[in-house]
Amino acid sequence: MAPHSDFPALKAELRKQALARRDGLDAESRRVGGLRIAQSVIRIAPLADAAIVGAFWAIRSEVDPLPLIEMLFARGQRVALPKVTPDGLVFREWRAGEALVPGSFGLSEPRDDLPPLDPTALIVPLAAFDRRGHRIGYGRGYYDQAIERLSRNGPALTIGIAFCVQEVETVPSEPHDQPLDHLITEAGPVPLVRD
Repeated sequence: MAPHSDFPALKAELRKQALARRDGLDAESRRVGGLRIAQSVIRIAPLADAAIVGAFWAIRSEVDPLPLIEMLFARGQRVALPKVTPDGLVFREWRAGEALVPGSFGLSEPRDDLPPLDPTALIVPLAAFDRRGHRIGYGRGYYDQAIERLSRNGPALTIGIAFCVQEVETVPSEPHDQPLDHLITEAGPVPLVRD
């Protein structure tokens, strides 16, 4: 889709609708769905090659990536969580059991005294997605910027995780938007159609 002046409003409405559907899922459906998503993500072959995987700590009704993080730890991979800074996302290593600190937007983040790391694979949260691998985030562009920055070091594997109810027909895409390499829901991998 070509850039259009109404994109921010359209994205905001699609985000609102998708998040309402996600919020409507009961806790058990989200828990079971999150486990299924973790089992699918861990089978993505190139993910096993990533020494450091960027993940996130779930907020509100997001897919909880903790089961996936535990699987990554079990096979010896390191995990980094994001911290929101004025310059964008900074990833810092997180180890099982380490305390997180309150951050912006209700996030739980790694401590500031931990060194920044650049993951080569990212587990990406999202509000809505389409079958082209485009996503709508929470409106601030943090992940698009992080993906672009990390890709300067070489290809960064991107894996979006969401519930099926978050799918929309078409995400309005703009030049800065970064399509995902993989998208996983509780139903399994979403077959992506590239433009």
